[in-house]
Amino acid sequence: MKRQLALLLCFLTSLNFVFAQTSPKSTTDIPLSYYMPSGFNYDSAIPEPKDFFGFQVGEWNAGYDQILRYFEKLAEISPKAHFEIIGHSYEKRPQVILTISSPENIANLDQIKADRKKLRDPDSNIDYANTPLVMAAGYSVHGNEASAINSSILAAYHFVAAQEIEDDLDKIIIMIDPALNPDGYSRYSSWVNSHRSYNLNGDKENRELSEAWPGGRGNHYWFDLNRDWLLVQHPESQNRVAVFQEWLPNIYLDYHEMGTNSTFFFQPGIPSRDHPLTPKKNMELTEKMGNYHAKELDDIGSLYHTKESFDEYYFGYGSTYPDIQGSIGILFEQASSRGHLQESDYGPLPFSFTIKNQFRTSLSSFKAAVELREEIVKFMHDYYKESIREAGNDSNQAYIFGSKDDAARSYHLAEMILQHDIEVYSLNEDITINSVDFQKEKSYIVPLKQAQYNLIKAIFETRTDFQDSLFYDVSAWTMPMSFNLDYMAMSSRILNVANVTKLENKGNPKNGAMMGEENDLAFAFQWSDYYAPKLVYQLLKDDHLVRVAHEPFTLGDGTEMQRGSIIVSTKRDAKDEAKTKLFQDLKKLAAENALKVYGISSGLTGGINMGSPNIDVLQEPKVALLVSTGVNSLEAGEIWHLLDQRMDMPITLLPTERVSSADLSKYTVIAMPNGNYSSLGEKDFNSIKAWIRAGGTLIARGGALSVLDKNEVVSFEFRKEDEGAKKELEPYESFVKNTGARLTRGTIFHARIDNSHPLGYGYSKPEIYSFRNDNQFLEPSKNQYSNPLMYTENPLASGYIHPENLEFAKNSAALQVKSLGQGKVIAFVDSPNFRAIWYGTNKMYLNAIFFGNLIKSGTAD
Repeated sequence: MKRQLALLLCFLTSLNFVFAQTSPKSTTDIPLSYYMPSGFNYDSAIPEPKDFFGFQVGEWNAGYDQILRYFEKLAEISPKAHFEIIGHSYEKRPQVILTISSPENIANLDQIKADRKKLRDPDSNIDYANTPLVMAAGYSVHGNEASAINSSILAAYHFVAAQEIEDDLDKIIIMIDPALNPDGYSRYSSWVNSHRSYNLNGDKENRELSEAWPGGRGNHYWFDLNRDWLLVQHPESQNRVAVFQEWLPNIYLDYHEMGTNSTFFFQPGIPSRDHPLTPKKNMELTEKMGNYHAKELDDIGSLYHTKESFDEYYFGYGSTYPDIQGSIGILFEQASSRGHLQESDYGPLPFSFTIKNQFRTSLSSFKAAVELREEIVKFMHDYYKESIREAGNDSNQAYIFGSKDDAARSYHLAEMILQHDIEVYSLNEDITINSVDFQKEKSYIVPLKQAQYNLIKAIFETRTDFQDSLFYDVSAWTMPMSFNLDYMAMSSRILNVANVTKLENKGNPKNGAMMGEENDLAFAFQWSDYYAPKLVYQLLKDDHLVRVAHEPFTLGDGTEMQRGSIIVSTKRDAKDEAKTKLFQDLKKLAAENALKVYGISSGLTGGINMGSPNIDVLQEPKVALLVSTGVNSLEAGEIWHLLDQRMDMPITLLPTERVSSADLSKYTVIAMPNGNYSSLGEKDFNSIKAWIRAGGTLIARGGALSVLDKNEVVSFEFRKEDEGAKKELEPYESFVKNTGARLTRGTIFHARIDNSHPLGYGYSKPEIYSFRNDNQFLEPSKNQYSNPLMYTENPLASGYIHPENLEFAKNSAALQVKSLGQGKVIAFVDSPNFRAIWYGTNKMYLNAIFFGNLIKSGTAD
């Protein structure tokens, strides 16, 4: 009996051990053969993905850190792979490149990389037959487009382990960036994995398929990184663009997802929407490569389309940035399962199917690279030869830009240009061109006669005439306009006599200095400096007395301080050491932020005196930013980024669901980005109105204006199309074209700013550029003082706008102020913080934060 009990106990123990060691069974049994092409033998020394991860690709969304470890493992095992960390995201996740080629090439990567520069040298002799082609692949720049990054696992495995391609790797270098947006992907993968059932359910109402706001598309600050290749405002973009400029890839593959009820797209895009600066040979080679993708997808029975839906106009995408640099950028768009399974018009769409299509077009791209290698390599070299030739024949030989009032804005444009391997020169002496003054150390010259001639043209040009009236994204990005700088083209005569120094590396602007003494009565600096708000906030936080002058004044040495200038001193009851600390703080902050701080030795200044009633004490801003359901995450992120990254200011991210329950009295400012605010109800709007009446400043933008008007917080008068006007009958087929032509996707306008208004402080000229990406046009208020920013009579500066909308834009209000009790509503029609590149209008938004409460009530509606 004891023996039987012992045997039974042993059996139960072993059974328990088995159950403990057995993972729950998944209903997705995907063999590796489902993905892989036939006819290949794989090196058994290379671990298959399932053996490494513990699950098959497509069964779960692989964690970003897991993928990095797999890539590291491949590089440890195989002499054909090299793993490199190229930088880090905002959330400190490593950005990596896995380079795959022959062992000989991997051992010689530094020399091969150095030799790549010859492709931009028109005088170099290049043996095209023996020059390696570099094919780079970037996956999931939108973090929730997960089939891309998960397909990179299969691509890495195939290119490292497939024995039949070893000879091809002698002439091909593959560079895999598995996640162009590691923070966004990590946010997304955590969501879908934590909501995944073992019995998959493709019901569209399933929580797994509906990410919580803001979703994983954007980066840490919710920016769309696929618009940042040209702008390079974020570390993820800066790191990858640096690699692009080092390696000059001949082919760049850009992997995305689109709507669930779509099929698969690969470029070419819509021919009529190519940018005029994109060479025709690029389009020919893109189409040639398309034949390889078509065959691959035909072989596996996947539907696809090309030359529809997507354009190649804006050079800030991952698929178009290469096109203006002698490379071939290819966009791939796969219908998204947005989870592990989703019902679609074509039937159930499993995650595995979406991964397979992405992976197989990586293979077709490789085959095209092998068979078209010499032609593609030669194209890049020929492209730069032609660029230099065109530059030599251009009537203009350079662009010059700068600002007399702000060294930082000028520097940051130079810094942006420098990152694209473009030579930039700092002006060493003041010069005047066509009655425009350009000051030394605040102005820069970009010669046109260099390899990146076409990219320089794209950065500086203005266009208002277009072959097509439909745009997938912005139609204008003239960079000096977005920085609100003086700029113009230069002739060779002026260029040859300019005294300049080549700018070598990006860093920080260097024009800051302390011009006063410790025993001065007070200190002052101009508000026109980009980083002046950053200094003001730091000084307020440190409990110094900070004031703003509403009228100009003149210092003892003759320095003219403009309206909006900041005056800083210690408070009346401050101890002696406080004055020493203030002086040291200002000296340090001035040096770090490119500001000149002046000493004030007497209160008897020219103009207004230091005790004038036209000088107001500033309060420390306490800013809440409305976020969550109904808020445009892109615009919310722009505000968050501006304050957190640029101005070093804390900001409360206030969910819309908490508006009525939160203690709003803690905040001096509430930022209300573009959105429909569907989650706000009557109780929430009553809370907001009460807060404004008590003295709060509400800063609203875009669609938020309509929301405030509809919910009777304040009223606005919008310019609208006359719905009763007689229209010509149009055929059904014209609907998409006509509707799209009326959209304003992204256009730059001329506007007039009242720089005597607190919202106009820091702007020395009445002319300013403003950016809009919608069709909301605001009728000016009858109170003339409440419209500090107005469009001009001829407002179009750069980009496309429908003729009817142009009429609405003329002399419309771009910025308006409303009064409610003791508080203000400041309404921005245009987008002052767009994509973190509109340095020129950031100041207006910051003016609203720092000076909104100082706007006189009689000047607002």
